[in-house]
Formats: sequence, C-alpha cells, structure tokens
Amino acid sequence: MNLLHYAAFRAIMLTGTVSGAAELLGRSQPAVSRLLDKLEYELGVSLFERRRGQVTPTPIAHLLLDEIERAYVSLEALSSFASRLASGEGGEISLAVMPALGINFVPRLLAEFRKDWPKTKVVLNVRMSVKIEEWAAAQQIDFGLAETPFRRSGFRTEIFSDAPYIAAVPCDHSLADRSRLVPADLREGPFISWTSFVSARHLLDQALQSSSVTVDAAYETTFSVSAYEMVKQGIGVAIIDPYTAVEQLDNRVKLIPFSPKIPFNVALLRPESRAANPAADALLELMAKRRDRLLAQLPL
Repeated sequence: MNLLHYAAFRAIMLTGTVSGAAELLGRSQPAVSRLLDKLEYELGVSLFERRRGQVTPTPIAHLLLDEIERAYVSLEALSSFASRLASGEGGEISLAVMPALGINFVPRLLAEFRKDWPKTKVVLNVRMSVKIEEWAAAQQIDFGLAETPFRRSGFRTEIFSDAPYIAAVPCDHSLADRSRLVPADLREGPFISWTSFVSARHLLDQALQSSSVTVDAAYETTFSVSAYEMVKQGIGVAIIDPYTAVEQLDNRVKLIPFSPKIPFNVALLRPESRAANPAADALLELMAKRRDRLLAQLPL
C-alpha cells in the first residue's frame, strides 16, 4: 500500500479539485493526477467521474474516504505520541467512555490524576457503547467503558460496575415519600423514558411486561443526565443510571430504589494487542476508587 496514493485521493476529496489537491500537497497537478490513476489501477475501481476537467466522486470514493479518515486519526495520534516522546514529555492515554460516565464521572477525577501524571496527555472520547466497542475491537483506544452486551471480539472485558438503575422523583411528587418504587408506581407519572436506542429501555420494558404494567411515556430521551434535568424541573419521574443520579445530586430530586432491580452493567474493555500503558492503569485505579465512593451514596 502506497500512502502517497491515498494522500492524493484524500486531498482531492477534501478540496474538490485536482488543482486544489496539488496545492495542498505541494505537488504539480499532473503529478497528483498520476497518483490518482495509480491508486485506481491498484484498487481496480473508478473513484471519480471525469468531465470537462471536473472530478466527481463515485459512491465507492465516499466509502473509501470514511476508512481513510479513520486511518488518519490513528496516524495523527501516532505522530503526536512520537512528538511528545521526542520532547521528553509523558505518554498519552486514549479512552472512550459512555455518556453516563464520560460527562461528569471521568472529568471530575482527572484533576486528581494530573497530580501524579502531569505530563500525560488524556484523550477522552465520549461516545455511545456501540462505537466504543468498535474502537476497542480496532485497537484504537487504551481502554473503554461501555454498557454490555457486546458482539465484537479483539478485546478483553471485565465488569466495572453492575449497580442498579434508580428512580428519580421530584421532591413534591406524590411518590416522593416512598422507600421503594415498583413498575405500577410509574403509572402516576408523567413518566420520562429512554428512547429505543438505549439498551436499558428494553430491560425496563421487560420488567414492566413481567408485572403486567403498561406505562405511556410522556417524554423520551437518550441520556440519563437529560432525564434527571427534566425531573429536576418537576416534569415527571425517570429511571436513571446510578452514576448520573449521584453526580447530579440536587435537593429538588428524591432518589428511590426501584424493584425489580435493573443492573447498569458497565464493562471495562481492554484491546488485546494494545501495548501496556502504566498511566492508563493508574487512571483506572482512580476510577475504581471514585466508583466505590459514589455508589456508597446510593439509597438502599
């Protein structure tokens, strides 16, 4: 694989013209055209339609660009890492974390981490669990925290947390004086549910069906932090993950255990062929300590 051929193709896609690509690469226009011709010959496909000096990308070209952009992300990370080593600075940690842990939980412990690792760069990607699984399988991160289950291979997993989801109720709601909520209580709503894209939505639906309870959600959202904010504004009742529940503590919201318990199964994903990273291990140790402190604050 000749990376220069792919660089010429990427430059044409980014600028929209061969002349623009030539200027970007610091080469002549004929030289860029030859690189593109060689790439098309090697791949055996047409990447552009040529008409009157104009080039129009084919559908195959757009698919190829997506893959090349992913490769460039890895190459840029490698270049950055090499530069940091050359300048005598520390290494880098690349992690991907689901929103429930990436919005507050991880950022709030990075100050503590920096005390012992001041020269280590941390790249925090907040993504949905499906994307985190994809990156771990592609060996693109040092570790990830994502909600199970998983379908891919190429990484090791271990349970990071399985604390149950918890009910969040406005303090002036009729349910606020309960010590525990059950599916039938959610009828008193208005109920704030997850969208169908969230795996916990299906677990909650199963719990409701097992109890022969039907609840019409007045609102749906993708993130627990959004649901918590709605509860805080007095809009309704929600079932949210335990980390968001503790991180967002507000005296306008009452946290109440929910039965049956719906575990918030978060796994640690470690790519199999990723080199050992002492800084990543140190960060994980801090995460485990903070996890234990937070979960101890949940009502039983």
